[in-house]
Amino acid sequence: MNKHHFDHFLRDECMDDIRLLIAESNPDIISSVKDCIDTECYYIDLVPNGIAAIKSFRRNSYDLVIIDSHLPELDGYNVCYQIRKVSDIPIIIISSMKKETDKLSFYKIGADDFLVKPISMPELMAKIKVLLRRTVGLKSISPRIILVDQIHIDTVSRVVYIDDKEIQLTPKEYELLLYLSQNPNRALSREVLLNEVWGVDFIGSDRTVDTHIKTLRDSLKPYHQCISTVWGYGYKLELL
Repeated sequence: MNKHHFDHFLRDECMDDIRLLIAESNPDIISSVKDCIDTECYYIDLVPNGIAAIKSFRRNSYDLVIIDSHLPELDGYNVCYQIRKVSDIPIIIISSMKKETDKLSFYKIGADDFLVKPISMPELMAKIKVLLRRTVGLKSISPRIILVDQIHIDTVSRVVYIDDKEIQLTPKEYELLLYLSQNPNRALSREVLLNEVWGVDFIGSDRTVDTHIKTLRDSLKPYHQCISTVWGYGYKLELL
């Protein structure tokens, strides 16, 4: 397979900041899916096997994942299972398996939808849009005030209040809190937080995230427990 099939595709005219991860090893399916999704101008990361899928998911922030059930190195079942353990991101499975028991096995571990090959591209696109509507639809709304318990984040003035009293945060602490609050109840790896808050060009250890989370929690007391640790992975801002 040509290397460019697994490169990161994007179009300069893209306006929607929607990013999909597609784990697929069949070049014909890759070409068809890419052509279909490109019409919607989404960002696409293509990976050829299950191990690469897990690594890419840990390093980036996605809005939806498409997984082939028969991936090399780590099969689609285990990729789906590993992702669902730490994230509620929409997952679509594509597979040659037609038995109801096979489909149910994926639904039981958290897959949102299941398509049997040969895939209908219009049907795939319709399912993608339905799932994105449930998640990205909320993300596209940018309220001035974000409420987390008694923590009020003013996204215009970049000021944070606790119990109506302004607290002092460093610029990075504010950006970290803002990103967490814009992705509530979603486990975010240290790599994703580094890329999104510090930038992909940042040179340093992911322990930078741990240090800033610690000082941020100190500043958010007594509501600091809203930021929970996902052991061995990263952090999550929990909303009840």
